[in-house]
Amino acid sequence: MSSDKQTLTGAQALWDCLVREGVTVVFGYPGGAILPAYDAMLDFPIRHVLVRHEQGATHMADGYARATGKVGVAVATSGPGATNMVTGIATAMMDSSPIVCITGQVGSALIGSDAFQETDITGITLPITKHNLLVTRAADVAPAIREAFAIAANGRPGPVLVDITKDAQLGTCELDWDGAAPDLEALARPGHSMGDDPIELINAARRPLILAGHGIILGGAEAALQALAEKAQIPVAMTLLGIGGFPASHPLNLGMMGMHGEAWVNTAIQEADLLVALGMRFDDRVTGNIKTYALNAKKIHVDIDPCEFNKTVKVDSAVSGSVGDVLREWMPHVATGGRSTWIDHITELKGDSAVRDIQNLPDDGHLYAAHVINDLWRITEGKAVVVTDVGQHQMWEAQYYKHESPRSLITSGGLGTMGFALPAAIGAKVGRPDAEVWVVVGDGGFQMTMAELATLVQEELDVKIAVINNGYLGMVRQWQEFFYQRRYAATPISGPDFAKLAESFGLHGATVTTRAEVAGAVATARKCRGALIDFRVEQEDSVFPMVPAGADLDKMIRRPSPIVETAAD
Repeated sequence: MSSDKQTLTGAQALWDCLVREGVTVVFGYPGGAILPAYDAMLDFPIRHVLVRHEQGATHMADGYARATGKVGVAVATSGPGATNMVTGIATAMMDSSPIVCITGQVGSALIGSDAFQETDITGITLPITKHNLLVTRAADVAPAIREAFAIAANGRPGPVLVDITKDAQLGTCELDWDGAAPDLEALARPGHSMGDDPIELINAARRPLILAGHGIILGGAEAALQALAEKAQIPVAMTLLGIGGFPASHPLNLGMMGMHGEAWVNTAIQEADLLVALGMRFDDRVTGNIKTYALNAKKIHVDIDPCEFNKTVKVDSAVSGSVGDVLREWMPHVATGGRSTWIDHITELKGDSAVRDIQNLPDDGHLYAAHVINDLWRITEGKAVVVTDVGQHQMWEAQYYKHESPRSLITSGGLGTMGFALPAAIGAKVGRPDAEVWVVVGDGGFQMTMAELATLVQEELDVKIAVINNGYLGMVRQWQEFFYQRRYAATPISGPDFAKLAESFGLHGATVTTRAEVAGAVATARKCRGALIDFRVEQEDSVFPMVPAGADLDKMIRRPSPIVETAAD
């Protein structure tokens, strides 16, 4: 492991480089074209987590990266092994998650001949990776791996794929670690500013809002954000992936914005005279109708990726760079406080609808997902790492589980990948073995990747699973209810007895149908090494408020029943 040159096979060079990069665990599935690498792996201090599907490997690497801030690594063979990774790679790309995917490829002489299990995976993944490389010589393995890690982790993080032919794995080379170092200066983008002076805009604003995105967490800017918000007395609204970047209990935290965000947040955005967008990209689920979005507000956009500037929303001031660095540079120049009238107005907008606690949630004999998630938050004291799938339960989790710390909510935002939660939680638990990790997943998404229960058991990981089971593809059903006259085409979904399924894998399983059972079931699950609770919740409940696609941000659908005032509005 010294910096001296060594003669190794390409397969040995691969693992040598991974160890030097600090990798201790990879998630993968072997096959013919990657077999030389798997054989060499046994001689290196690497933990291999055997997944049940290569999509699971990418989601595990992604969950590991999001939970730890390190680069996650997934490994697969050529052909179907590589193509099975595509969904997970796209998920990581949309959410700027640093992963490196390593695939085997047929021998270089066979490329282009339609050989057995040959697929042009670099061509397939070109639009959904930050960069990818095809390696055909053993001597190029080390430079490729070093470049992959540098690109994945630097600047705006993202996935990189390295495709290594079988002959490159079997061939020999002289490994020169220092000589294989990438040119980091070539990867760096110098920061720059465009437009109006952001400090002048902030100091002049009477009704400013901070829109805090995923970049706060990726850039480690949590303390800088809190310092700025407190000094300038600017309320903070969160994107879905920004949750945890600013403590939920902080009086300046307004909650989540957007399609299923808090009603008072969306209204405040429309009434603001300045939006300070930090590490977010003005996704359509955040803005609603672009033509009517925050028309009275000047806009400052800070992002490490200047390609995001003016892509969707025209801004008055654009600052490229790490959010934390920018905020620390701003701090001495930002004026102190003086916005109590604006904060009081937002408090009035909240009214009683801001109350989301166990005493005020309705209990009419039905079990609501809001009950489950609210109780889970209380019992875990908000300290768990929660990994959600995609759909109604994802939005309820964002509303009812109050996250105080970064990297405590892991979810698929940009791509909205059903099946993400269970494998991503496995990766998160591997990365943070001392954390209490909960999966919150719908019965539809869970059935997409529930084979990874076998991985969970084989690796002896303590992950708890809360299946929010309503017998529907819930969010799609909600759209059908609101916009398709309740014509529930292909959304009712059956499934196994999830508790018995868990028991068949050797996990603790339980089924809950009433509110009174929730606390006891969660308490029991917390005492077990691995557990699943099947929560049979109200089938036709919906997430409120909701901004219809393309509607103005403040034109929200509200819950029509009395529940609106205390539960989900």
